[in-house]
Amino acid sequence: MSSKVRTEGGAAAHGTSLAFRLTAWYSTASFLLVSTAVGLLYYGLSGNLKRLSEQLLEDELNVCRALVRERGGDMHALREEAEIDSAIRKYEKFYVRVIGENGQVLATTPGMDQELSSAHIAQEEARSQGGIFWLQSPDGTPYRAMVATLSVDSRAVAKWIVQVAVDLTQEQQVLARHRVWVYTVLAAALLLCPWAGYAIARRGTRPLHDMADMARHVSSSTLNERIQAQGYPSEVAALAETFNGMLERLEESFARLSRFSADIAHELRTPVNNIRGESEVALARTRTVEEYRDALGSCLEESVRLTELIESLLFLARAESPGGHLKRREENIGALLKDVRDYYEAAAAEAGVTLVVGSGSEITGAVDRALLQRAIGNLVSNALANTPAGGTIALSARGVDGRVQIEIGDSGTGIAAEALPKVFDRFYRADPARARVSGGAGLGLAIVRQIVALHGGDVQIASELGRGTTVSITLPPPAAQAAHA
Repeated sequence: MSSKVRTEGGAAAHGTSLAFRLTAWYSTASFLLVSTAVGLLYYGLSGNLKRLSEQLLEDELNVCRALVRERGGDMHALREEAEIDSAIRKYEKFYVRVIGENGQVLATTPGMDQELSSAHIAQEEARSQGGIFWLQSPDGTPYRAMVATLSVDSRAVAKWIVQVAVDLTQEQQVLARHRVWVYTVLAAALLLCPWAGYAIARRGTRPLHDMADMARHVSSSTLNERIQAQGYPSEVAALAETFNGMLERLEESFARLSRFSADIAHELRTPVNNIRGESEVALARTRTVEEYRDALGSCLEESVRLTELIESLLFLARAESPGGHLKRREENIGALLKDVRDYYEAAAAEAGVTLVVGSGSEITGAVDRALLQRAIGNLVSNALANTPAGGTIALSARGVDGRVQIEIGDSGTGIAAEALPKVFDRFYRADPARARVSGGAGLGLAIVRQIVALHGGDVQIASELGRGTTVSITLPPPAAQAAHA
């Protein structure tokens, strides 16, 4: 119940669909990518325009410096540069003002006094502490300006001040138009990214929806259906193959359960019918005490058989439960084999079969003594039932690479090769006629395999008709058994 609660709670806490999450991730990532790209382009353009205007200021200042140095302060050339060259520029219009030593304006670009007074430029230049600075005219027009001092002669006695400014109106207009495009692109990305992300997510999750539709139609009668993983992405194809493997295991389990149920019904029906028949015969008419005693004895015998069958089935059911635990202790395997031999010695003597214990007195292992005794006892009981008088049953144990190997071999009638793969199946009998005589239900070897599996081991059988059968039980080292548990 706790796992169900956790599952339902997890579904409630994480109820958003995978398509919605992928859409959100795609939309966010793509929008951030577009925003970053557009932002970098905008700031790159802004930086380039700024560098161009600064380069224009520096070039104009260099021209004025060259006119002063090379022509010895030629006022005509300075006025021509300040008043004519600057005025004819239509774009990126710049202004030049040359101020003499006594503060007299020697040359100025027409209109500069109205836009940028000498005092205003000097004030902004002092505030920015030199270099290239930004300022505004009284009407709000932005400018980028620069101020420099030039030596008129080589002795640097006379110095003039040159004020250069460039109009940034064109630059601001270009950036404004570019901002409109930036906002347009971002708005379009904000609308298109979720749409494209949803389309991609829907297409990417379509195989999962196909698998979900397939899973909805799977029932106990359609476990043979499989998901066709061809054409799916590798991750989804791996999931489909895993799901198909699960369906195969479920189909096998259902088939085994159906066979098991049919076998149980058949095995239970026989003793119950026998008890019912004996009872009906006994009650059909008045009988003697001896006849009633015989009828009750027959019913008791069938009841014992039925009880043993039910106990075996319950043991197998408990052994398959995930909550089952072994009571492991370090045991002497040789002593355990001797105890089994002592228990069956009387039955072996009555059948004329020799029961011996070979090597293994020094072999120990961490096992559940009661369960391992039952498994070995079942093997000895089967060997006694299939070994004629004069035969031998040998029990032995040995260590192999840290593992414990127990062998039970007999010189009996043997088992046909085609029957060997099935002898550990429930209710399987290699010789049905012999089973009817002995009263076996065909669960002994199934119990042996289950007990060995609980220990994390393996059981193998080898047999040859007319020469006997050998069953080998291999138990792993204690560390491997603990890991298996």
